[in-house]
Amino acid sequence: MMPYCLRLSMIARVAAAAALVLGTGPTVVSATEPCGDFGECKVLIEINATDGDLGFQFLLDGDDLNSGALVDPDGTKIFGEQAKGALKDQKLTETFAESAEPLCWNDPDADPDDEIVTLEEFLERWAPGTYSVRGRGDGGEKSKGETELTHELPAAPGSLAFDGSVISWAAGEDLGRCGSTAELAALVAAGDLPVHPKDLTVAAWEIVLEPDVADGDPTGNLVFTIRVSGGIATKAVTVPADYLASLPNDTPVKIEVGAIGVDDNATFTEVGDFCVNEVEGCD
Repeated sequence: MMPYCLRLSMIARVAAAAALVLGTGPTVVSATEPCGDFGECKVLIEINATDGDLGFQFLLDGDDLNSGALVDPDGTKIFGEQAKGALKDQKLTETFAESAEPLCWNDPDADPDDEIVTLEEFLERWAPGTYSVRGRGDGGEKSKGETELTHELPAAPGSLAFDGSVISWAAGEDLGRCGSTAELAALVAAGDLPVHPKDLTVAAWEIVLEPDVADGDPTGNLVFTIRVSGGIATKAVTVPADYLASLPNDTPVKIEVGAIGVDDNATFTEVGDFCVNEVEGCD
């Protein structure tokens, strides 16, 4: 799945078009803007409820930087970068990165040596609070900014369906493999979660249709992505016919729908085994 931070600005460019199609005003969740001396910055949690994995992502965007850093609420520097050579001559601007995405459950098909990080352990690792971004320019001038991480995690979308032209879904109740309704209620009761995911407002829905092809197949680059308001009455979007026509016959595709919270934390559900422009059938 494409890292969510990579999609932030791309989704913003298509949200207005989506509003025209759906007849609703766009809700575009964005990074902290401005972010002190930076143009923008963001830290967030992304959950893949279907695969059962958890990730931390961040973005910072400044001007003419030689170095950049991210500092957690305890004051610990958790990421740093330093431009050298030609990159130092040309300077840094936007940086985005994501952590590894450990499984939150004991997948029987996973490598037994893979780390398992439960949701409770993950939340303890990534404390909520103020994360600082820092940068330094040619003359030693410093840039500083701040953004917030919360543990407000929207529930995973459910009932994903695709009829060949329309993608539909429903609001969710849990975090899939990373937390059942009962498990999440226990975390709320223990104070590990501020609110149950099913009770959170969804600020936006992110919908992705992606060819499910082998690595290196150029068809895999033909991805349809759109974001619509979390308040839409009918949870469905129509995939443009021109886009579908651009795909080869018998193209297997998968659907992803993400619930985006007001603080940009995102929970995605994936469903595969769909076939577009079917003639002989998808293998």
